[in-house]
Order: sequence, then C-alpha cells, then structure tokens
Amino acid sequence: MRILLWHVHGSWTTAFVQGPHTYVVPVTPDRGPDGLGRARTFDWPDSVVELPPERLRDTDIDVVVLQRAHELTLAERWLGRRPGRDVPAVYLEHNAPHGDVPDTRHPAADLPGVTLCHVTHFNRLMWDGGSTPTTVIEHGIVDPGPRWTGELPHAAVVVNEPVRRGRTTGTDLLPAFAEAAPLDVFGMGTEGLADHLGVPQDRCRSHELAQRDLHAALARRRVYVHPVRWTSLGLSLLEAMHLGMPVVALATTEVREAVPEGAGVVSNRVDVLTDAVRELLADPLRARAAGEKARAAALAHYGLSRFLDDWERLLKEVTR
Repeated sequence: MRILLWHVHGSWTTAFVQGPHTYVVPVTPDRGPDGLGRARTFDWPDSVVELPPERLRDTDIDVVVLQRAHELTLAERWLGRRPGRDVPAVYLEHNAPHGDVPDTRHPAADLPGVTLCHVTHFNRLMWDGGSTPTTVIEHGIVDPGPRWTGELPHAAVVVNEPVRRGRTTGTDLLPAFAEAAPLDVFGMGTEGLADHLGVPQDRCRSHELAQRDLHAALARRRVYVHPVRWTSLGLSLLEAMHLGMPVVALATTEVREAVPEGAGVVSNRVDVLTDAVRELLADPLRARAAGEKARAAALAHYGLSRFLDDWERLLKEVTR
C-alpha cells in the first residue's frame, strides 16, 4: 500500500512508518511545513519516500492520511483527486480542541468519505465530529529500552516553545517545580526560559537536543515532570515511561488513563506534585520501583505492535 502523509509530527510518524507499507512524504525546496520530507533527527526506514508536489499527480496513492485542515486542499491540488471521494482518506487528529470546548467542530465533521481518527479517547470525547465515522487509535512508541539510571537528582521536563505556549504547557507552574528540584527543560524554544520565569539559572536549565540524543539525557534524570494543562497526550510522557522513569504529572486530559497507580504521582494539586518530586529525588529506590511500573504499563498499553496492528485494520477498512 502507498500512503501519502505530510511530515507533521516527527515522533508519531516515526512509529507509523515502522509498518509494512510505502510512505510518501511531500518535499519542497525550502523544506517548509508542507514539504519537510524525510526526518533529519529521527530514524526512518527506507520505505519512507520523498516526492515533490509536481510528481504526486502521476503517483499511485492508495490512501491519504490527513493531519491538518488545509491538507484537504493540498491533496486535491497536488494529486488531482479529492480525498474521500477519489482516493480513500483518514483524517488523523493529534490535538485536543482549542476554542469553544466542548462544542468545537472538527474540520472533518460531516466530511463525505473521510474517517476521523483520534489519538486519545479524550480527544474523541471533546471534538464534535458530526456524522463523520470516528475511531481512536492510541499512540504507539518505538521502544527506546529501559535506560533510566536516575543518577542526576534533577527533574526533567520536555516541552516545545514553553514561553509562547504559556499556560497551555504549564509554563507558569515551573517555578514551583524549580523550588522542589533542579529542572532540566528539553525542547525547541526553551532558551532564556529561566530569565522568563524569574528563577535562578541553576534551578532551570534549558536544553535543545536532537531526538536521538534526548532519550539518553532524560534517562539520567531522577524523575519526569509533565506540567501540561491542555494537550492530547504528550508522546514525551510515554517515551519517559518507556525509559523507566517515574512520572509526576497533572491529572488532565488523558494522563489518568496513561499513568497507572504506583508509576509515580498524578494530581491536579501542585503541592502534591511538588512534594512527590522532592520525595522521589530523595529516594532513588522508590523512584526505580515507580519507573519499572511506568515502563511495564507503557509497554502494555502503548506498544508499537498494537499500534501498527490497529492502523493496519483501519487502513484495510477504508481502502476496501
């Protein structure tokens, strides 16, 4: 099967392209948002093929996986075929809705011939998909292995553009966590974060690493902190659990489903969370035990084989 999709979400796509198909990703000379082509910081198999837009019209495509509303127009223009009418299509929704929640209409609502697929049950609950057939395929992770050592008594946070995204990513909560533990914040756009928060540099360090280096760096930190208020379900949280890291997280969106009892502490009380960080930093044995439970739960619920099997079933269904 030849699947057209745009390189939008590197971590998710890395799992998706581990399947048995050929994955066609548009590439443009500027490698902009609509033509990033193959990933440069993730390891993708040779089955991921770059094609410029002008070659897509003459390429056999069996199904289109859409991830943004304007891709409907792009696909029709570049393929010369309308998704859902002339070529089978799935609209994959990565994000929880913003705006008039819970009455937010999805871009694929009532769209003929298209199947809407959410990555969490929370997303499906919150988006209004109208009459569009809707399903959920939860995340799958390429297992990085049980790499946690916790040798550094620090807390790790992964978030992109924390200053711009502000309360959405819980950036305003970071000073409280920085009082509980030295924070290492990983992600794009994290430079100058300590100054923005008004905390000492030694309590909040920023790091921008390639994905291939991120897991090793995370695994050296004692605990993973997930302060995000409103997101689908952070893949970085699931990756930290796969590494065997204990988790301290806000009990928002899908987190309660993802983090079981004993894998860390999940709460909407900041004082409970900061106390948990202090306790885990002070007790490496407890941190290790919690991390082992986190890894076991992540492997069971967010393993790659289940994810790929779920996608195989959906792709066969929409292309019948």
